[in-house]
Amino acid sequence: MSRKFYTRLLALFLVSLFNYSLVSAQTAPMKTPANTDKTLQTSRKKIDSLDKALIQLLGERERVVKEIGIYKAKNNIPSLQADRFKQVLEKSVEAGKKEGLSETFITELMNAIHKESLRIEDELKAQK
Repeated sequence: MSRKFYTRLLALFLVSLFNYSLVSAQTAPMKTPANTDKTLQTSRKKIDSLDKALIQLLGERERVVKEIGIYKAKNNIPSLQADRFKQVLEKSVEAGKKEGLSETFITELMNAIHKESLRIEDELKAQK
């Protein structure tokens, strides 16, 4: 699939995470009418589908991280490559801006993804 597809998918994932954060942050349960609007139901189904695709995409990303982790472990390369992460973060922030996403949000998301990637790489090194 094209890079543009993955960029859009990531942007949709970010929006879904943001929406989830807003909903889960509410303290009182939301009351909805018995007949939930069909438009709302359709949109929620789209979000569910997009969330599933985003999780699958993140899983695919982490499988590539495992390949990198194996290479780094065999070649005694540290898991943390600060310059590389800086490049990834800058590209992600720029792509996020084009999708109307805040730099703060993209930075937090990419830091979370990076943290998981480092965990995976360190786990692989520990198994060595």
